Amino acid sequence: MPAPQKRVLTGRLLTFFERPQHAKAAESYGYWSDGALAIEAGKIVWRGALADLPDRYRDWPITDHSENLVLPGFIDAHTHYPQMEVIGSYGEQLLDWLETYTFRHEARFEDPEHAALIADAFLEELIQHGVTTAAVYATSHQGSTAAFFEAAAARKMCMIGGKVLMDRQAPAEICDTPERAYEETKQLISAWHGKDRLSYAITPRFAITSSAEQMAVVQSLITEHPSCYVQTHLSENLFEISETLRLYPEAEDYTGVYEAYGLLGPKALFGHCIHLSERERRVLAESQSVAVFCPSSNLFLGSGLFDYEGLKQAGIPIAFGSDVGAGTSCSMLATAADAYKICQLRGYSLNPLESFYHLTRGNAEALSLEASVGTLEVGTEADLVVLDSQATHAMSTRMQTVSSLAEELFVLQTLGDDRAIAETYIAGQAHKSKSRITQEN
Repeated sequence: MPAPQKRVLTGRLLTFFERPQHAKAAESYGYWSDGALAIEAGKIVWRGALADLPDRYRDWPITDHSENLVLPGFIDAHTHYPQMEVIGSYGEQLLDWLETYTFRHEARFEDPEHAALIADAFLEELIQHGVTTAAVYATSHQGSTAAFFEAAAARKMCMIGGKVLMDRQAPAEICDTPERAYEETKQLISAWHGKDRLSYAITPRFAITSSAEQMAVVQSLITEHPSCYVQTHLSENLFEISETLRLYPEAEDYTGVYEAYGLLGPKALFGHCIHLSERERRVLAESQSVAVFCPSSNLFLGSGLFDYEGLKQAGIPIAFGSDVGAGTSCSMLATAADAYKICQLRGYSLNPLESFYHLTRGNAEALSLEASVGTLEVGTEADLVVLDSQATHAMSTRMQTVSSLAEELFVLQTLGDDRAIAETYIAGQAHKSKSRITQEN
């Protein structure tokens, strides 16, 4: 029997209007302790207090989440689906980690069946963690990107993705050529960009693995397809920076490489951005390019401590990303917990309201998607996460002393995991409770 196209969800609703500047910034969010969402054809058509629910919605099927928090689905601004197979690989920093683990496993994605298997596993894992939108790297194989988009389309998910472009400094089996990169990317854009809820990201892996000839191809693709995203890595590791400048001696700095080839702009997503000069900060701010904070992988690889407060003050848009597989979990709760710890080490207290703003509306704004996802506004897609702050014994015990919404959010981000995700809705349909992983467990 098909799921109803009309439904009402009840629960404690939370949505953000702007970035909270402190833990008591009540004007920055909307909270309904006894709230309701009316959903029709996958979109929110009404939001507010349950007592105010209009009569025309009262005979719709009701799903009761009244004990739990209902938020927009989490958004991950930087992750690698092929790296599901190398999560938790021991003992290397960035470039050695790529060579020892990642590149070897990415070669397997030449096989379309393998790519489809891992794409399905990856998206199911996102659903378990309440992630409904992500900016995702495939491999250099055209089929791996198609497999990802096919799996996302089957679930009606809002996803951004792209074939990785790389033509040097890596094993031959995962390198392409500038000509093949151009042709295959154009084919993928034509097939997937703007289809259903999918968007394409032109994806040079990073400057080290792209020759000047391939970067020129990237520039052509950006010019020809201005509605596409751009995603790559920037200033993650000190040796990476020195190697980039060795390979591009004419560049003023790492950012200057991308600047010269036209990669900067509001739809450009730069993973990491840890070791930036003042000039680089200024250029990123002026172009409104997005710095994606990947705290879990930065800690895991020992790459450095992201200057959240400094980049925020500089006016650079900031998003949060899990960066699986150097990041060790698809959980955006874990990502927020690690972001807090890095900020603490840099002398900034990242308040929990600000963290959850980033996981929802903030990341949507950084991805230029706030009109469709990331909020509970009427007219947006009903991509939702339902959070249970008493999902484990430790959380339940801790919640006995919690007296504010901000404290509850902090419990969720510091103690929560996939067990705290009571349900994940995609376009109004429950997915976690019906997923293959849930059924197997």
